[in-house]
Amino acid sequence: MPFHLDTDMPRELAPLAWMIGRWQGVGVVGYPTIESANFGQELSVTHDGRPFLHWHSRTWLLDEEGNQVRPLATEVGFWRPLPGDEVELLLAHPTGIIEMYYGTTSPAKVEVKTDSVVRSPHAKEYNAGHRLYGYVEGKLMYAMDMAAVGQPLQSHLSAELKRVE
Repeated sequence: MPFHLDTDMPRELAPLAWMIGRWQGVGVVGYPTIESANFGQELSVTHDGRPFLHWHSRTWLLDEEGNQVRPLATEVGFWRPLPGDEVELLLAHPTGIIEMYYGTTSPAKVEVKTDSVVRSPHAKEYNAGHRLYGYVEGKLMYAMDMAAVGQPLQSHLSAELKRVE
């Protein structure tokens, strides 16, 4: 399905407009402290007429045949476009972590790094993240690096999502 601009969308959202919609797909997760695995993902990116995007993502572990095994991560948040092709991403996780990312947009690409991370006293150690999102041949593709549990910033996951009705 080709992407089309929403006529009710605020002008400020134009650099992020390609993200708007419902997305589904699969990815790979791995880290030195966990075994590599495939995951499924559903992502919803919406707006309500104000100049920010609402983000809701949920993922689940997949077995070798591609069946759902159990829930993995959930995150909710907001993309806030800023003047000069800058952007903020604010995310909250039910595991006791809140992240504030800051970065830049360019046509069909967004790159953000954590500006701050807040953890509850009972959350796992998580110190930094770097995310790269792109709109490639009608798909939302992304990669995330993280620094956590004593490990330096390094590859954690990547996925390819397709727009769904």
